[in-house]
Amino acid sequence: MSTRKASEDADPIIESRDQLIAPLANGEKPKADWRIGTEHEKLVFHRSDHRAPSYDEPGGIRDILLSMQEFGWEPVEEGGKVIAMRGVDGAVSLEPAGQLELSGAPLENLHETCAETGRHLEQVKAIGDRCDVSFLGLGMWPDKTRAELPMMPKGRYDIMARHMPRVGTMGLDMMLRTCTIQVNLDYSSEADMVKKFRTGLALQPLATALFANSPFTEGKPNGYLSYRSHIWSDTDPQRTGMLPFVFEEGFGYERWVDYMLDVPMYFVFRDGKYIDAAGMSFRDFLKGELPALPGELPREADWWDHLSTAFPEVRLKSFLEMRGADGGPWNRICALPAFWVGLLYDQSALDAAWDLVKDWSMEERETLRNAVPKQALDAALPGGGRLQDLAKEVLAIARSGLSARARLNTSGDNETGFLETLDEIVESGKVPAQRLLDLYHGSWNGDVSQVYKQSF
Repeated sequence: MSTRKASEDADPIIESRDQLIAPLANGEKPKADWRIGTEHEKLVFHRSDHRAPSYDEPGGIRDILLSMQEFGWEPVEEGGKVIAMRGVDGAVSLEPAGQLELSGAPLENLHETCAETGRHLEQVKAIGDRCDVSFLGLGMWPDKTRAELPMMPKGRYDIMARHMPRVGTMGLDMMLRTCTIQVNLDYSSEADMVKKFRTGLALQPLATALFANSPFTEGKPNGYLSYRSHIWSDTDPQRTGMLPFVFEEGFGYERWVDYMLDVPMYFVFRDGKYIDAAGMSFRDFLKGELPALPGELPREADWWDHLSTAFPEVRLKSFLEMRGADGGPWNRICALPAFWVGLLYDQSALDAAWDLVKDWSMEERETLRNAVPKQALDAALPGGGRLQDLAKEVLAIARSGLSARARLNTSGDNETGFLETLDEIVESGKVPAQRLLDLYHGSWNGDVSQVYKQSF
């Protein structure tokens, strides 16, 4: 989730609809300027007892963040508390229960992306050795109840934690217990955005399947391969899902603005504090009728904030966010951007990928999305066959897209090698969660705590 950066004092007041569309349209970039932004979260645990560290305790989350200063990172504070670090590799921030997230810098190629990930993991592991903590790449805490997890001191999280139970049964699970990998990608025009959005949304269930990595809840198998994905099905229906309107005639920036205006608000940020506006309407805010700030009109930073509070499978801000994957280890952090860059950053690959899914009905898309959390690559495809069959075709397209990009490292290798871990998954038909379940029922003898030995 986002860490507030803007100062509302300097932001223009929103006086026209054009100001709502501007952030989306201003995201357009020529192909030469397209970049790759990768975000990945990880669970933090004490080595001695696997407990999730609190913010304030010695060697806890605050101390982990501050220790990053030795690597050149600078603190970001809210209410006098350090809640993030900024540096040349982007930002390191906190999810609600202390999950540590790197929001990477916008980079030109996947070699740079994977090098950035490697630097980050080396840094946090060095800090972990001093704080006696380690980091785990999973889609969800394998054994913790909600009550066992701390809450980080960010004002927006307090507001969300109060609001979530009003709109769904699993919102607190999403906040406290899950981790994801996400990729942020550019577009050249409104039409390019639309095609990438539609292709990415239709294929998001495949990404969920390939990266499924959350089969345990409170120490036992939960019956799912990606329980993290299942959690989103009952978090908040007004800000999640597969967005049927994206596939409708006329979709573009204006339609996204309409959608976001219909998404209820969470908060307004004023004078360094978050004001609770949960469930209120941004449309009312535009009229100066927001109950939380009567008579006040929104500023541009308020709209930016609001754009970050919808959580569909693909999200539009000034770039497109691919949001369907569970958290995982280093090689899969590198594989997710390879998957999407290969499909979406080469025109021939994008055309071929869209051709695979363009004739699916909305009902078929929803059916596939709902089947994947339990069945992963065994989910049935529209028209017959299994998702594993489609995965082979899609990976071949992604490989062709990466080859066409011809971004080489110093050894002369292109970017296709980052897909190899996905090739292995598809060839075997076993997603990461299924391998964990095999261990649980085999050498772990039903002891899920053995998963902590697979830390970074």
